Amino acid sequence: MRTLGNLLWLLLGGVYMGLGWWLAGLLMYVSIVGIPFGRSCFEIGTFAFLPFGREAVRRDELTGDGDVGTSPLGTLGNVLWFLLCGWWLALGHLATAAALIVTIIGIPFGIQHVKIAALTLTPIGRTVVREEVADAARR
Repeated sequence: MRTLGNLLWLLLGGVYMGLGWWLAGLLMYVSIVGIPFGRSCFEIGTFAFLPFGREAVRRDELTGDGDVGTSPLGTLGNVLWFLLCGWWLALGHLATAAALIVTIIGIPFGIQHVKIAALTLTPIGRTVVREEVADAARR
């Protein structure tokens, strides 16, 4: 079912979403200051390509080790991200989700947009993994 969902997702615009996020990541990498934001754009882009069967988790929960993205510096980066672009990107995904959920066939795609919107709010310090890996990390 995941494969079918991801295939339909790609055909109905997932390719463009992922490429858009990756382009934003490349633009962020132009400056040294934008590198953490660029890395987050690549994570969201990867998630936007194939969202079914995947989940975003904190890197320190996954590995057991902290890093810059999961430290107070990462929190500051998430605050800056939220203020500068996170909230309006999340609103765009939520508006798309609302439009999709109105139709019966669009419900699974709307749910994926909500998951991407949640990641869009605070992406620094998170990584995208398969759901089985995320479940194992929580135990």
